[in-house]
Amino acid sequence: MAYRKLGRETRHRRSMLATLTKQLVINERIVTTETRAKEVRKSFDKMISYGKKGTLVSRRLALAFLHNDAKVVDKIFNELAPRYENRNGGYTRIIKKSERKGDNALEVILELV
Repeated sequence: MAYRKLGRETRHRRSMLATLTKQLVINERIVTTETRAKEVRKSFDKMISYGKKGTLVSRRLALAFLHNDAKVVDKIFNELAPRYENRNGGYTRIIKKSERKGDNALEVILELV
């Protein structure tokens, strides 16, 4: 499986992706760089798939990835998974925004469909 390292060590990268995924679940829209958004989309799709399964094992896997944040996991399983029940993927959209002033990185809006 190909993935982006995002210039981070493994622990930092996993933590960053978990935090961005939590913020996406809570706010349903975040502003970040394009490469981070593409990686967050993968982890968010996995969380929604866990929510659609609805088993205890999938709930525990989601809790493990999201740093044991029960409120976020409850929102995934009780609100978001039923919303995307008839959808087979593509739960997010990426809208290009502008380039960041400091390092000229392309910023995007990552939001739920």
